[in-house]
Amino acid sequence: MSLSNVRLEAVRTVAESGSYAAAARLLGVTQPNISQLVRALEAEYGVRLFARHEGRLVPTALGQKLCDAAERMAEARDDAERLLQSRSSLARGEITIGLGNAMPGMALVAAFHKAYPGVSIRVETGSHEKITRAVLSHGADVAVLPEVPQDRRFRRTHLARTEVVAIAPLSHALARQREVTADQLRREPLIFRASGSSTQRAVERMFARSGAVPEPFLTLDARDGLYEAVVSGLGVGFLWRDGTSRGDGIKRLPIVEMGRAETHETVFALSETTGKIVDAFFDMAAHFEAAAGG
Repeated sequence: MSLSNVRLEAVRTVAESGSYAAAARLLGVTQPNISQLVRALEAEYGVRLFARHEGRLVPTALGQKLCDAAERMAEARDDAERLLQSRSSLARGEITIGLGNAMPGMALVAAFHKAYPGVSIRVETGSHEKITRAVLSHGADVAVLPEVPQDRRFRRTHLARTEVVAIAPLSHALARQREVTADQLRREPLIFRASGSSTQRAVERMFARSGAVPEPFLTLDARDGLYEAVVSGLGVGFLWRDGTSRGDGIKRLPIVEMGRAETHETVFALSETTGKIVDAFFDMAAHFEAAAGG
């Protein structure tokens, strides 16, 4: 016989209870069943696991070490079960969600929490590059990003249409316009995002389609820093249209050349990442897109 969980549990329970009879009652089996499991294990390995002392079965030094190992194995088994349940139970599971933009992903997270309040939610934020790496390395179960590439490794569903817009301070002359062109933007001090940003990639493609990519006045890593720089009058910047719910101090300006290239905020995960919680998140995203008109 192999060193099965049943045999280890028998040894551990005898050690805790002090007799075969008591162990049998705890495990819901007969006394001969327990004594046979323990004695067969001793005979198979040529060892002694218990000694009698004042009417009780007391584990030998080897028996105690085996009990300690069995305890660790039982704890590891419980941890494994909790891990599996955490990804399968809509009543008390957990999910890690990566977001590149605050919106509309955060609105989806809020709706998911309202529908499944027992699921513990962890949100990771960062650049397009950082969040994509998190999904690929299993650091995030699911993510919401614009411009998710076609990749057979991913399962995906669109959440909302989006585009990059220019943002100018309310005091700027451009703020009086309904839209701007790439040529107008080239004449302004521009604030760019760092190269790992999907916003920046979209901006550079837009400028390249209409001529040369201009040199920025300022390059910033974070969206919030860019926003504050624009509000402070340092220049004109760029955001995904719904990338933040903030609207104070700036005017969002559609870019004529950007409107020719439609893109989507997309919910995606590795194809092998499945389970009730992840599936429910994808279902919620599909309902969001339908409510927004596709």
